[in-house]
Amino acid sequence: MKNSINQVITTGIQYGDAIALRRISMTLRRWYELECGDGNGYIERKDGKPYYYNANSRYIQANDPRAWRRVPDRETGALKRLATIMANYPDLTPYVQGDPRGCALYILRPNDVPTGKDAGAYYSRGIPVY
Repeated sequence: MKNSINQVITTGIQYGDAIALRRISMTLRRWYELECGDGNGYIERKDGKPYYYNANSRYIQANDPRAWRRVPDRETGALKRLATIMANYPDLTPYVQGDPRGCALYILRPNDVPTGKDAGAYYSRGIPVY
């Protein structure tokens, strides 16, 4: 953890913000894991609200409303906190990677993405926030 935080701090981000970014990254990664499914169920949005489908429920059928329950929307809150923090660092750009197999948040410096190119193809040049 310390090495990841140190790398983020070298970009000019303050220590407290770096710690908050790490927490945001961990929250987003877990959220994306749950969107893909964790073996017990998965998160899906219905009418913009997140629900967890319990695949191990005795109400196995997905169309049975008793198999679904509302869950707190941790993704939206994390993205709002990310935007608030990154507003203090206009030269840096956050990139959120939705694949749960790796880091969920990268901090991109001005020269990490070539001009006119998509950040999705170059985000790994940025600093991962683990």
